[in-house]
Amino acid sequence: MSRLDFSDIPVKSWIHCCVPAAARPYLQLMRLDRPIGTWLLLLPCLWSLVLASDSHGVTPATTVRLVTLFSIGALVMRGAGCTYNDIVDRHFDSQVTRTATRPIPSGAISPRKAILFLILQLITGFCVLVQLNNFAIYLGMTSLVLMFSYPFMKRITFWPQLWLGLTFNWGGLMGWSAVTGNLDIPAVTLYAAGLFWTLGYDTIYAHQDREEDMLIGVKSSALVLGEWTRPAVAFFYIFAFVLTAITGILAGGGGVFLLGIFLAGINLAWQVVTLNVYDSANCLAKFRSNLWYGGIVLIAVITDCL
Repeated sequence: MSRLDFSDIPVKSWIHCCVPAAARPYLQLMRLDRPIGTWLLLLPCLWSLVLASDSHGVTPATTVRLVTLFSIGALVMRGAGCTYNDIVDRHFDSQVTRTATRPIPSGAISPRKAILFLILQLITGFCVLVQLNNFAIYLGMTSLVLMFSYPFMKRITFWPQLWLGLTFNWGGLMGWSAVTGNLDIPAVTLYAAGLFWTLGYDTIYAHQDREEDMLIGVKSSALVLGEWTRPAVAFFYIFAFVLTAITGILAGGGGVFLLGIFLAGINLAWQVVTLNVYDSANCLAKFRSNLWYGGIVLIAVITDCL
């Protein structure tokens, strides 16, 4: 088999069908052909935003406006994060089969053009950010420290997944602050819940590159946990589940919310029970299934509010 057979870039996607050839590498750089990452970034924002809107009596029109802004922001900033990560990791990516065909290591986009594209995305993200209140603007700007630090964590610690959790769930704080202009306990517990959730699903994801990471010196929780991955992921998911339930209760959620959380927890349990860390396809499927968990939590929050 060729490297293309193991690439994480879809061979046939809407980008190939609907986008001019010259623009395709840039959209691939943003991972627009793999939206799971955008959803995993956006969902904690929406959980927090809807919970805060309901508990503080925000009008539906304001909630819809904020949902729209956060959706655009998540799309752009996830793209910016991926672009920056690929710029920094281009030499590592060229040595890993799954990532060698990405736009920068494959030569489809030069590092200089990628930097210019990153700047454009950051400007767009800033234009979205300034539509929020001052507290949320300052809070959003601090997330750049986490984003720009993340690619270097895999060089210095076996727990870059922890840093990704801190980065990817910042929206749990942002959604609440965009509504209230401050941070309350439910926002903090939701942030912690998202952190443990990301620790679980990204540890599973990291097992796809375990052997090649060992050869090139990239660190990950998959390497340090090894045979203990299943109980560790179970531990992470239990904390994510419990903290999410606590958040809902603190924010005034009722029985409908708790029922939804229970249903979402079934997905987490299924991941743990059926996980096979030696099967890359299995790991990828478990990782992608977190869209179901996050979606069920969001439906639970919305339904309970209604």
